[in-house]
Amino acid sequence: MSKQELFRLHGVPAYQNKMFNSPEAAKSCPSGDVVLVQDMKTGLVFNDAYDQEILNYDESYQNEQGHSHIFQSHLNEVLGKIDLHFSGGRILEVGCGKGGFLDLIRQRGHDAIGVDPAYEGDAPYIHKQHFDASLKIKADAVVLRHVLEHIPQPLEFLRAIASANGGQGKIYIEVPCLDWIIQQRAWFDVFYEHVNYFRLSDFNRMFGVTYEMGHLFGGQYIYVIAELASLREPELVGLVDVVHFPQNFLGELEGCLNTPLKASNRIVWGAAAKGVMFSHHMATRGAPLDFAIDINPAKQGKFLGGSALPVLSPADGLTKLSTGGDVFVMNSNYMEEISSLGGNHLNYISVDRT
Repeated sequence: MSKQELFRLHGVPAYQNKMFNSPEAAKSCPSGDVVLVQDMKTGLVFNDAYDQEILNYDESYQNEQGHSHIFQSHLNEVLGKIDLHFSGGRILEVGCGKGGFLDLIRQRGHDAIGVDPAYEGDAPYIHKQHFDASLKIKADAVVLRHVLEHIPQPLEFLRAIASANGGQGKIYIEVPCLDWIIQQRAWFDVFYEHVNYFRLSDFNRMFGVTYEMGHLFGGQYIYVIAELASLREPELVGLVDVVHFPQNFLGELEGCLNTPLKASNRIVWGAAAKGVMFSHHMATRGAPLDFAIDINPAKQGKFLGGSALPVLSPADGLTKLSTGGDVFVMNSNYMEEISSLGGNHLNYISVDRT
């Protein structure tokens, strides 16, 4: 395989959404290297240093984002696409997490089932395990929301889904957008958990028949609705799809490190993947934060992998912030929501600079 190296990081926390019960456990979070490369035959970008054995997704994995009304708006947009393209058939959500989005699909009247080893409930329509052809589940449509970026050999995974489904059916795929990461120099969006990094052009090469594709969530995500039977080996043609990382990709990190401390404390708002990476990079460069705030109750009282930063609820965290305290907001899509909760006496800093 001919590969072109794009970017590398050493010793980053392997988990971005797994929560830990103590600082000691959080500091013992396994770490790994990120060496992003582009396969010059297929054009796909992946972490060449990824080791699947490091990771184990279980009930402690908390990636539910539905507590935010901003994210709920995003989910409603996705549900509209599912209503339009998948109406009247059975839907299988592979990697349904805690089942929140799957329940929304079912509430819209769809016949929907799910598969995920991190599921914690007892719903009979969710299988608590990894997707496997032995489940013998067939559906008219498959939903993959923020799953494919976690899967080594994504083409083989898609082929397995297609084969298990009789080689037929539609598929909805949603993943982070590599073009957005590069354009925004979003260093905090390069995770160990994400072995793959996709662009819309990748899906054009992977599927011969696509019904709809585009950007979501302020450009941070991309999606495609395609025909499983049209899945094919992508081929990089010419130089148009060759990826180029900017030399100053970490430039915004330096800006955060050099932000003058305006009060006695500085925190990060958002204890998901972006917040974990931000906290890690700040701590390893001698600028540790005091704590993190997150509205997800399942994360509150826990600690972030690597930095061991404690996660507080907005109510508890805001009582500890002095006037003018620095609040690093990991995703400016949530800025209005966060500032309305925090009040106008704090110094809000959009890390993604959108």
